[in-house]
Amino acid sequence: MMEYEERITAASAMNVEEEVMELSLRPKRLADYIGQKTVAENLKVFIDAAQMRNEPLDHVLFYGPPGLGKTTLAGIIANELGVELRITSGPAIERAGDLAAILTNLNEGDVLFIDEIHRLNRSVEEVLYSAMEDYALDIIIGKGPSARSIRLDLARFTLIGATTRAGSLSAPLRDRFGVVCKFEMYKEDELMEIIRRSASILNVQIDDESLRALARRSRGTPRVANRLLKRVRDFSQVKGTGAIDLDITGKTLKSLGIDELGLEGLDREILRLIIDRFKGGPVGIDTIAAAIGEERVTIEDVYEPYLIQAGLLHRTQKGRMVSQEAYRHLGLDPQGEEQMSL
Repeated sequence: MMEYEERITAASAMNVEEEVMELSLRPKRLADYIGQKTVAENLKVFIDAAQMRNEPLDHVLFYGPPGLGKTTLAGIIANELGVELRITSGPAIERAGDLAAILTNLNEGDVLFIDEIHRLNRSVEEVLYSAMEDYALDIIIGKGPSARSIRLDLARFTLIGATTRAGSLSAPLRDRFGVVCKFEMYKEDELMEIIRRSASILNVQIDDESLRALARRSRGTPRVANRLLKRVRDFSQVKGTGAIDLDITGKTLKSLGIDELGLEGLDREILRLIIDRFKGGPVGIDTIAAAIGEERVTIEDVYEPYLIQAGLLHRTQKGRMVSQEAYRHLGLDPQGEEQMSL
């Protein structure tokens, strides 16, 4: 079975090399940022207001599926404010001392970006509360009767937290963010603009038909769009003329096993599993996870969001059910009363 990290349509970065390549494709200013229009427009107002008052920007929380540009937008905010960006992640901050080391090294106005902030250790999270509200750290020195508390003043900073699971954030932490932004899946036209811009940076010629074909298969995610563009570029250089046209695009996508809706083998396996073994559903998520050998959280966070958005899968109180569209996409006829009612 193909691991999630190996999938060409995985929304998370596959490796360090891909992260480095992404950096060259990321926009540096809000004017160049494509998509998430409401989020970008609101942030522009908040940034301008903070600069007019000569204050740090309020703490910001980004939430939504992976690969939609949360890290990119954090970098843009730092650039617009003219300050440094420090990047870390929730799992990387194991102890309160790790967080203290990061916070005490921040300068006035700097932006601290914490990815996967919902995975912060609870003891670390509690230290973060006073840092966010009072720009101070309360540290306990010593143990037992000789223990004493000291307070360290911090430079005023902006915390940007990113999470794919907003519901997993504790209420006290969530309430300390002044700006909360939800990221939505990208539209096809927006993805075409992103691919066109990336192709220009990579110095690759691509026609409009290929742009639309790649955008349609990008699962609403810029990271997937850029990854597909790079793979088609490889095929065009080795098996084509170097320019990307619809013919080489089709051959690349066929070789990668990506169909016209952007589904890969495991996506189709989930749908076929529900159809063949459970007559289209309803079936529990734990049963699906056990049958395909994946964790429940991986099914819920990685596979389901796009299958639901594409109208191929439904969540019901009794379990998961495939739609008539899923039957048609797989070349099957809808079966059973449940499917007809859908």
